Amino acid sequence: MQIPLSWLKEFVDIDIPVELLAEKLTKAGLEVSELRYIGVPQQTVEGVRYPVSDHLVWDREKLLLGAIREVKPHPDADRLVLAMVDYGGAEPEQCVTGAPNLFEYRGKGEINPPLWTAFAAEGAEVWDGHSDEPKRMILKGKPLRGIHNKSMVCSEKELGISDEHEGVILMHSAPNNASGQPYAAGTPLQDVFGDVVLTVELTPNLARAYSVLGVAREVAAILDKPLREPSYEVVMEGAEIAGQAGIEIQVPELNPRFTLALLRDTEVKPSPEWLQHRLRLCGQRPINNIVDVTNYITFEIGQPLHAFDYDKLKARANGAAPTIITRLPNAGETLETLDEVKRELHAENILVCDTEGVLSLGGIIGGAETEIGPETKNVLLEAANWNFINIRRTMQQQKVFTDAGVRFSRGVHPAQAERGVKRGIELMRQIGGGQVAQGIIDEYPLPAEEVKVELPASEVERLTGMAMTADQIEGILKRLEFNIQRSGDTLHVTVPPHRMDIGTGVIGQADLVEEVMRIVGYDEIPMTIMDDAMPEQWANVALEREERTRDLMVALGLRENITYRFTTQQQEKALIAPGAAGHAVIPGQYVEIANPISPEKSVMRQSLLANLLEVTRANLRYQQGVHVFEIGSVYYYPQGEETPEGLPLEPRRLSIIMTGARQPSDWLESEPRTVDFFDLKGVVEGLLDGLHLDNVQVMRSQHPSLHPGRSAQVSVNENVVGDFGELHPVVAAAFELDEQPVMVADFDLDLLLALVQPMYRVRSLPITPAVLEDLSMVVSEDLPAAEVEKVIWQAGGALLKDVRLFDVYRGPSVAEGHKSLAYSLTYQTDERTLNDKEVAAVRKKIMKSVEARLGAKVRS
Repeated sequence: MQIPLSWLKEFVDIDIPVELLAEKLTKAGLEVSELRYIGVPQQTVEGVRYPVSDHLVWDREKLLLGAIREVKPHPDADRLVLAMVDYGGAEPEQCVTGAPNLFEYRGKGEINPPLWTAFAAEGAEVWDGHSDEPKRMILKGKPLRGIHNKSMVCSEKELGISDEHEGVILMHSAPNNASGQPYAAGTPLQDVFGDVVLTVELTPNLARAYSVLGVAREVAAILDKPLREPSYEVVMEGAEIAGQAGIEIQVPELNPRFTLALLRDTEVKPSPEWLQHRLRLCGQRPINNIVDVTNYITFEIGQPLHAFDYDKLKARANGAAPTIITRLPNAGETLETLDEVKRELHAENILVCDTEGVLSLGGIIGGAETEIGPETKNVLLEAANWNFINIRRTMQQQKVFTDAGVRFSRGVHPAQAERGVKRGIELMRQIGGGQVAQGIIDEYPLPAEEVKVELPASEVERLTGMAMTADQIEGILKRLEFNIQRSGDTLHVTVPPHRMDIGTGVIGQADLVEEVMRIVGYDEIPMTIMDDAMPEQWANVALEREERTRDLMVALGLRENITYRFTTQQQEKALIAPGAAGHAVIPGQYVEIANPISPEKSVMRQSLLANLLEVTRANLRYQQGVHVFEIGSVYYYPQGEETPEGLPLEPRRLSIIMTGARQPSDWLESEPRTVDFFDLKGVVEGLLDGLHLDNVQVMRSQHPSLHPGRSAQVSVNENVVGDFGELHPVVAAAFELDEQPVMVADFDLDLLLALVQPMYRVRSLPITPAVLEDLSMVVSEDLPAAEVEKVIWQAGGALLKDVRLFDVYRGPSVAEGHKSLAYSLTYQTDERTLNDKEVAAVRKKIMKSVEARLGAKVRS
């Protein structure tokens, strides 16, 4: 939010450099990210530095307040005029200019009262208003169409105030100084328009500070200065408003309060320069005096307003007094808003309507049919209050984000509505004339409850370690406008309406302690040792095992990725190869996002693989190889099953992707070896070994995302925990990863970690030599090697310590439909050194078992 320092000073006296003020605000929780100096020199404070945009310091002798007394025609150019400017010198200065907003005064003689403007004398430095890029220039005298010109009247762009360059600055009355007296011609422009704009980054919990007055409250508390609130008095000279309009609130939960004020016989015209200037400093574009006032009050006190053309409302009501109705939409209703968008309304969008239909989207944006126009004479001004959650959802649904919506979505107290409508209608009267109807129509069906918190003074020291007296705490809270009643050292605190962020009970106590510490300064909190008893330690086994898995993955050479939990159904369906069953990838019904931030994030993911493959494709543009993993939850409703409280399941998964170069290339190998199935197999085995899992079986996989002949399924204690292998070519092509093999693993992490035992076997190093022996056999082609290994282990008994497959052969010496498997066997016992006879007995037993149970033929 952009906060002009001059506007802040209307509400609180500031007697410290703006750099120091920014530092204090930031320490109090309102981060000032930038200072924008307008015309004035930068104020520097030792040890404090804020980003400052390139700015022009206005020369106090050459950039002055001027009064245009007359506009003469140029004798030789229709698009130029001669402005006679009183700049405080002995004679008016003649300025040749092409400013279009001066043409209407051309040749009409003396202007009384004069038009006030910004005057630049010869030698002044200004911004080049005709350059698209920021460019400075020094004024030098030269002829313009035959008339010598050495000075100029300036636009806001030429002074660096804004990008406005449609005309020069024009004011119909002299601007006033701080005491309310008008400035004289020749006053340095620094004193008139010089300012510093603070860019304050406000988080959603700082709804109280979404206005100049809100920030001024913080400044007043920080500096211990009195706060001057704006006047909410209204001059009401018109007829009673009762009977001229009405309000009907149908859903008080969404619209707790609605107020109306009526201004008759006003004039719609450009706002005075001071108001336009302030709006531009805040980043707003002036429109007309009525609309500008609604924006001004939004920024001044944080209460958004909306103005209706009262006569248009009466016409819609066939000449009767209009009734404003707030309700939910009827089926099929639409609304064309001020941004010229025709909107389909959702069932929960709260609306402002009349008896004829929809007028505006409540709290967010008005409708086009009753907007203020040049012909408007009578204005019906609205100030209302809305449910902040409903406003937030509506903005997301309708994809419309306005200053009003931002404030209501953070939380505006209903008490602000009355202040806003009074402040706004009076300012409209002062600027545009007319009469304000007597009275305010105020419907308040759901009054806000008063928040009260009991705070013992000892709670501040207990939570912060800083000893403070009840008097000190009371003084700080009063500076923040909390109402305090005392009972000894206990403070009974009534929370002011603008502090909707303060809770009740214990939470409210913590909130108040935080408020005290903000003002004292977090840097003042002493370093102390906790005095309370330490809570009992409880092991979080699930988290510990998950972290252990992460550590193993990193130790195995993989990097962790974290991807979005959102995706699309189409993206995840691409994980299923044609003809494959999809249950392993898409286990249930999707959890749909009610208000997705983009079409690519419309549902919650049911697999980690889709987003991980997208990231892999992006990373391969910059890397030779990608070796990554992700641990995260997936979300789905199981098919045909009820879940607790109707919530989706959120199981954790572990996914791995390896593709490209096994390692970066170097001078020893020009073409680094590409990752293959066995690289991934080694990672999977390293993971299972690191988790100390026993009874691991690896079988052929039928995973729908994997190559059917180059994939495997992993079971632990006969529980299928996951699959790994090469990505199916069709799936790889769908993700544009078909230029090289992609290795993928996908595990049910919850099941995998549930099978981890809290205790696992360890053994000492062997003290006797091992006996190594190879065993080769011919088996049927479709017999998995894992089955053979299982039989070998069962037959080998206690003396068999290791079994490793080291060769698979298919060739002329092996019958068709068969294969030869060669295993390396290790025999060992710590009791003695084994002899040939003992080893031969075990070998014979193994040979008989594989022949009898598997039909294998042992090769000599």
